[in-house]
Amino acid sequence: MSQPPSSRRATCAACLRAQSACICRWVRPVASPAGLLILQHPLEVANAKNSARLLHLSVAGSVLEVGEAFEPARLDALLHADGRVPVLLYPDTPDAPAPASLPMPESVRLVVLDATWRKSRKMLYLNPALRQLPRLALRDMPASHYRIRKAHAPDQLSTLEASAHALGQLVGDGAPFAPLFAAFDGFVEQQAAFVPRLNCSA
Repeated sequence: MSQPPSSRRATCAACLRAQSACICRWVRPVASPAGLLILQHPLEVANAKNSARLLHLSVAGSVLEVGEAFEPARLDALLHADGRVPVLLYPDTPDAPAPASLPMPESVRLVVLDATWRKSRKMLYLNPALRQLPRLALRDMPASHYRIRKAHAPDQLSTLEASAHALGQLVGDGAPFAPLFAAFDGFVEQQAAFVPRLNCSA
């Protein structure tokens, strides 16, 4: 008697997506003197429109950790690994720590929250160590290319776009991170193919 076919789809071991939707072809390896730590909310892990995995696969040495409320010792180890100074990519708020002068990018770790704005605020609330970090806020950003996800303003960027701009700001030169935007455009085109309304002519 033959066995029934498995209901599970084959998955890519690198991008963790179904092989039919693998995004590894868009990976564009880049080196960054500044470290990169991506703290991903669990609800984003299985979101097909999420760009954090592509970012992680592209930026050499980056770390992606999934969670909402992190164990304090584990979070401290992630933030301060290799003696780097953690800086949170997040808008300025009245309760944010006073801005501080940043050391050389080789000594900095950019910390990125991969979550919706509502969930990112909850992550800050649940993790006091994140609230205490100096912040890097992006201003006067170009319009996002993230047309596969609803945004309330043109400059509301994807995790990959925001991180690429922030790394360029830390380093003082955005050119080394240009391949990330090319990777993102390819990723968006691939995802848009699954959404017929995005492919209709205007």
